[in-house]
Amino acid sequence: MIVVTTPTGQIGQQILDNIFDSTEAIRVIVRDPSRLSPRMRERVEVVQGSHDDIDVVTKAFEGADCVLWLVPPNPRAESSKGYYLNFTRPACEAIKSQGVKRVIGVSSLGREFGKNAGLLSPAFAMDDLIETTGVSYRALRMPFFMENLLNQVKTIKSQGMFFMANSGDHKLATCATRDIATVAAKLLLDDSWTGQDSVPVVGPDDLTPKDMAQIISQVLERPVRFQQITSADYKATMMQYGMTEAWAQGLVDMAAAQDQGIYNNESRTAQPTPTSFIQWCVEVLKPAVLA
Repeated sequence: MIVVTTPTGQIGQQILDNIFDSTEAIRVIVRDPSRLSPRMRERVEVVQGSHDDIDVVTKAFEGADCVLWLVPPNPRAESSKGYYLNFTRPACEAIKSQGVKRVIGVSSLGREFGKNAGLLSPAFAMDDLIETTGVSYRALRMPFFMENLLNQVKTIKSQGMFFMANSGDHKLATCATRDIATVAAKLLLDDSWTGQDSVPVVGPDDLTPKDMAQIISQVLERPVRFQQITSADYKATMMQYGMTEAWAQGLVDMAAAQDQGIYNNESRTAQPTPTSFIQWCVEVLKPAVLA
């Protein structure tokens, strides 16, 4: 039995598609089952509710061999670390009480960074907490998601610009969520691994935001430029969109950690995943901009 959390999210949905044709029984935890496609509702067993609820995860983890664990973002949380840990504690109780054999967690590169990394630090705390259960664990470690740029489709389309708090000249390792889903699905379907370890999931390109702008311009056949926004302005803008001060500060601190090279040590320790940034722009970003 495989259990998938966040099955309607960007990563979870792609993982489900990847394991759909397997012979494994699949169970999902979802607040609103109607968000699953009819095809998927016929294939999976549904446990309705939130996976921060001890009753829900206890029911969902019963008889589970492997669990895909992902904490959904909550920009209204008053403490990002507190939110991650409070969300994960019920799962850790259920992992132990239900005898779950293996867990795959969606985390980040840079666990050995040793300094405040904003919204990345809570993911590392999540890893630590899950590992205390003794379960066999694989932390998927990712850098900058290409899909982050989908949040700026409107400004790319209307202004020919995108904005980040990051330095325009510091290279970032990148990855596409499709490749995260591929790696996660392989681990979910492999019952041979044990112990606790990390799995870097890194694409072939290390790019500065200015590099990204050049590639986007090439793909869209129109000028697109990158504009760095000050940390103070970025934080204020995010709070105007309804984020708590703590969550907005976490984004600012994450950008600072990225500029300080949090991804550098781990980003090339594994075989690169297949999706290049230009391929992603052609297949994902360009259709979104033209829609």
